[in-house]
Amino acid sequence: MATKKRQQTINKRNRERAIEEKRTLKRQAKEEKREAIKNGELEKPDWLGPPNEQLGDDEVAPTPAPEPSA
Repeated sequence: MATKKRQQTINKRNRERAIEEKRTLKRQAKEEKREAIKNGELEKPDWLGPPNEQLGDDEVAPTPAPEPSA
């Protein structure tokens, strides 16, 4: 019984370690991309700007409708 529990604990630790490693690699990739954009090595994506700058002259930003009061 103890062997089964120990193996289960080891497997759980291995899964947690794999998840943490994946998160760390993802975080590093994002930081590298951010630095590349900052240094001018990569072009800044369109979606990073404020939404109002993306609208054309004839387009108007949608305004939320006021909620009716009861």
